[in-house]
Amino acid sequence: MSKDFYAALKARRSIYSISKEEIVSYEKIQEIIEAAVKHTPSAFNSQSARILLLLGEQHDILWDITKEALRKIVPENAFAPTEEKINSFKSGYGTVLFFEDETVIKDLQTQFALYKDNFPIWSHHASGMVQLVVWTGLEAEGLGASLQHYGALIEEQVIQKWNVPITWKLIAQLPFGKPTADPGEKEFKPLDERIKVFK
Repeated sequence: MSKDFYAALKARRSIYSISKEEIVSYEKIQEIIEAAVKHTPSAFNSQSARILLLLGEQHDILWDITKEALRKIVPENAFAPTEEKINSFKSGYGTVLFFEDETVIKDLQTQFALYKDNFPIWSHHASGMVQLVVWTGLEAEGLGASLQHYGALIEEQVIQKWNVPITWKLIAQLPFGKPTADPGEKEFKPLDERIKVFK
């Protein structure tokens, strides 16, 4: 890694201005994803995270699918900003799609009925952790990204296009690429209002 984890965590921001220029090999990106999926914790060690990595033309197809899905629900006279936003994601190098395998969750609900209502919640917790690890790992290699949530809108088409198991629930999408502009300033609320310490 070109940055240590703490520095990368602080530098990790939502970057919307990205390009297709390759600054990191796809093998390195795959290595980041594999490490995140393998080593990020999950409730009952369920390991329910699933990933689809789309690069090149496959990445472009995803955002074309998303644009056309949005075209059906966004009024035509208001579509230009939506199209611009989707095109900004498409202008990147690739997209990581985060899924949770519902078969794993349902099996745990059967095995541990006492906690059955909690497993979907814990599944989302685990997915959020994987998302952060991947996002921070990409940042550490100099890539910019932003987390998107078009799941319900495009899930069926994604499953069909890439032959994804029907039990994989699409949670989030992370388009990434070479940053072409710095993010704006970020304001932080006072930590003493957010953290309480007792000793």
